[in-house]
Amino acid sequence: MSARYDVIIAGLGAMGSQALAECGRRRLRAIGFDRFSPPHDQGSSHGKSRIIREAYAEGPDYVPLVRRAYERWAMLEEETGTTLYRRTGGLWYGPPAGEIVAGARRSADLHGLPFETLGADDVRRRFPVFTMEDDWVALLEPRAGILAPEAAIAAALTVAERGGATIRRNEPVLRWRQSGESVEVETAQGKYAASRLIISAGMWLDALAPELKLPLTVQRNALYWFTPASDSALFEPGRFPVFLGQLGEDTRWYGFPDTGDGVKIALHHHGASVAPDAVDRVVKPAEVEFLRSLIARFMPAANGVLRATAVCTYTNVPDEHFIIDRHPLADRVLVASPCSGHGFKFASAIGEALVDLAETGRSRFDLAPFSISRAALRS
Repeated sequence: MSARYDVIIAGLGAMGSQALAECGRRRLRAIGFDRFSPPHDQGSSHGKSRIIREAYAEGPDYVPLVRRAYERWAMLEEETGTTLYRRTGGLWYGPPAGEIVAGARRSADLHGLPFETLGADDVRRRFPVFTMEDDWVALLEPRAGILAPEAAIAAALTVAERGGATIRRNEPVLRWRQSGESVEVETAQGKYAASRLIISAGMWLDALAPELKLPLTVQRNALYWFTPASDSALFEPGRFPVFLGQLGEDTRWYGFPDTGDGVKIALHHHGASVAPDAVDRVVKPAEVEFLRSLIARFMPAANGVLRATAVCTYTNVPDEHFIIDRHPLADRVLVASPCSGHGFKFASAIGEALVDLAETGRSRFDLAPFSISRAALRS
């Protein structure tokens, strides 16, 4: 058994890297493990860009977390001299009673967030690349923008190491057990012990906590970057917002302005279920053609040359919310996964919350909606 730690973290993606950075800030004896070398493209936290937004369609419980996340992202930028956030404004659109528009409005109204309501003609006039149905509406959120996921993870790990934390790359945690006031962790390279363990392993959570019997599914999702077919200036960050649109009852998409790599567009919660260690990383021609059919209808000016593709994964539970909770069978173990495809923006705040829980057993946030025992996970 090697040296004893205050905190061990299994998984250094979005949540784990930020938790390890917080351990470093507090000068805790901490060590983090990842099965790859973060930042990497084998999980959920890559693809050059992620949306950050406050008028949260997924529920108003998230708003205090994302407000704190904005503060923590700014702090991480200052600590490392790295630009992680770019403000572009955000356009959330679709049918007025649809989950995106109605959900965003509910969160904005409850928390007093600034937004502007636009009719279909308003959107056509101000953002002419969008094709809107006549009865659709949009909410324009001024502070929404882009986060850089790979840069954010690298910055967090830099802060962690500055604070004395140890990073073990290409060394996955194989198993763990709690014994009294200690948690013992085993990898292929050795055994380690700590007062607390944080499991933030994303789609490998089931392998590390099968006893939880969580209803997890891993979903493969394709990402696409296009050179605009026309009016390329209309896709520049100063003129084109990040967006989230509801195109049909079961069809949602999102995208980003062209920051140098092309216009990024992807479907949300649209891919097939896969096994964590058998993700097909090649985007097929039929997938491209399906997305092009939507672009041709709803944003034809973007339907130019396909510049690049990538594949990321969502680890989902049925209600599409998070799990942030103490392990019900091991009180010294915290679980911070899955994030159901919309978690990255919160990572800076969740990392802080996890270390608060590890140190004091309390968080400034109401984490009850993200509990392992909630009814939606057991129905």
